[in-house]
Amino acid sequence: MKKILIAITLALLLLAVLGGVAYATTGTTNPQVLRDLTKVRQATAKYHDVNVAIADGYVPTDACDAIPGVGGMGYHYFNPALGMDSEVNLTTPEILMYASSGNELRLVGVEYFVGIGAPDAQIPNPAPPAPMLFGLPFDGPMLGHILGMPPHYDLHVWIWQSNPDGMFAMWNPKVTCP
Repeated sequence: MKKILIAITLALLLLAVLGGVAYATTGTTNPQVLRDLTKVRQATAKYHDVNVAIADGYVPTDACDAIPGVGGMGYHYFNPALGMDSEVNLTTPEILMYASSGNELRLVGVEYFVGIGAPDAQIPNPAPPAPMLFGLPFDGPMLGHILGMPPHYDLHVWIWQSNPDGMFAMWNPKVTCP
């Protein structure tokens, strides 16, 4: 009986430690969210090679996005075919985010993007409801950030670079621009 009690105690302790590791890494212990994050990692692992991203239709932007004292997003590689539809697909994010690492770029995260109007338009009134993924509503609605971008909702996921502000925060203080 004593051995069973010790085994149960050790098993519970192990579960608590694993749950703590999952929470520290992702900010959640929700099993479905953790499974979905695993799917995103599996689907985007090939994009550590930026040339594969380009071959799959992701187009690099010229600017590295960062706000001093807040954090960065890095370089956005946008897939126009994915970005022009209104669908949200877990394993095909519309945007890949890269950060400088010496003379190379390294994949740090993904961004889901849903346009809600014509390029350079105002936010519709009333705006459609925010899409949801990972049990979270997307950020927005917001105006386009650059010429030709429509008003939109977006959701950042720091799947390849830890973020002290949270896996789903817009800015990552660990990402800087040259």
